[in-house]
Amino acid sequence: MTFSPGWDGDALDVDAYLRRLGFDGAPSPTLATLRALHRAHVTSIPFENLEIMLRRAVPLDIPALQDKMVYGRRGGYCFEHNRLFAAALERLGFRFTALIGRVTMGAENKIRPATHALLRVETDDDDRVWLCDVGFGAGPLEPLEFTDGAASTQGDGWRYRLERLGPVDERVPHVALWTLYQAPAPGMADGWVDRHNFTENPAFPIDYEVANHYVSTHPRSPFTSRPFAQRYTAGAHHVLDGLTLTTSRPDGSADKRELSPGELTDALADVFGIVLHEADAARLTASLSR
Repeated sequence: MTFSPGWDGDALDVDAYLRRLGFDGAPSPTLATLRALHRAHVTSIPFENLEIMLRRAVPLDIPALQDKMVYGRRGGYCFEHNRLFAAALERLGFRFTALIGRVTMGAENKIRPATHALLRVETDDDDRVWLCDVGFGAGPLEPLEFTDGAASTQGDGWRYRLERLGPVDERVPHVALWTLYQAPAPGMADGWVDRHNFTENPAFPIDYEVANHYVSTHPRSPFTSRPFAQRYTAGAHHVLDGLTLTTSRPDGSADKRELSPGELTDALADVFGIVLHEADAARLTASLSR
């Protein structure tokens, strides 16, 4: 039996999506387009979990995603970002496989749930394969070559490395575990960190739906307990974690300050480009004040 999952590219208003990214030119399934789309998506659409904090569902259908992230100029987290990006890639003629990873952030000897979306992408004009990750909130700015030992320095000095660590289990030697490393580590002064690991087992839209339900509802999910937002650029990584606002840079330096509940919505607008409706802003502020 052959599966041919559709990612609903025909439901995407691709012109509006490209305007949201500030993408100029005629997109085609080439490596240059993929790099430009990836960078524009990462730097234009922020990472955020505010719908969860407002006690609303997080749907992954394309009409809902584009209403929120394209027309509404809001952000989302990995399943929203990569579901939208997959629809755009499908609409533009790219070949890709969806993947799901496990966020590790340096954790050793502990199996984390599979809660991160990634994409393995091929282009028409290049024989290489590319790892796209537009939804982590901390880059990369551009795709990484999907090969063991691939390394990339991006922007003003953000560094990434991809490694094939061997079989997940010696009983299944054909299933390899890959790990993406990043430096400086998000939230840390310096040094490399293993950010997430994954296999090349294909995922389908329904798999994203199931994982998304856990991320958006489970009490042990990190996104159900406090507001979280990120904005990533060539020279800065802005993170709002609860009421702590941190700006980190590729040289490892960082600034941190604590916000009051009344400062939150201004920070979301000024730093992350997230403008909430007045009622939502009041509701979020009140929840933090309590």
